[in-house]
Amino acid sequence: MTKTELETVWAPRLLGLLRIVSAWLFMMHGTQKLFNFPEATRGQPELFQLTWFAGALETFGGFLLLIGLFTRPVAFVLSGLMAFAYWIAHAPNSIYPVHNGGDAAILFCFVFLYFVAAGPGAFSVDGARDGK
Repeated sequence: MTKTELETVWAPRLLGLLRIVSAWLFMMHGTQKLFNFPEATRGQPELFQLTWFAGALETFGGFLLLIGLFTRPVAFVLSGLMAFAYWIAHAPNSIYPVHNGGDAAILFCFVFLYFVAAGPGAFSVDGARDGK
């Protein structure tokens, strides 16, 4: 396999797989908050509370990322959501992400920020609309 083949054939496919898998994992956080699926250890948030809005963005923004529709703007919003979530919910508990449970928020933040620059990759509605 040549470097050119890796860059032109496999990089878009792997980017698409990264988008799909990370969006699916992200959606699970939202469905847990909104629909208690998978079952949450803490209860569901009150309607229109901050956690409820986060769950709505995680669920529906995650779905848009999953199918690759409006990838760049959605990824930008979700990246900001995760930065906000880290500083509001995790950082006050400890300076260390492995102690405060914020390592996933940091990782999602930067993966989504990467999608803003890189686009959706293969297997996306955006790509189908653009003829790719």
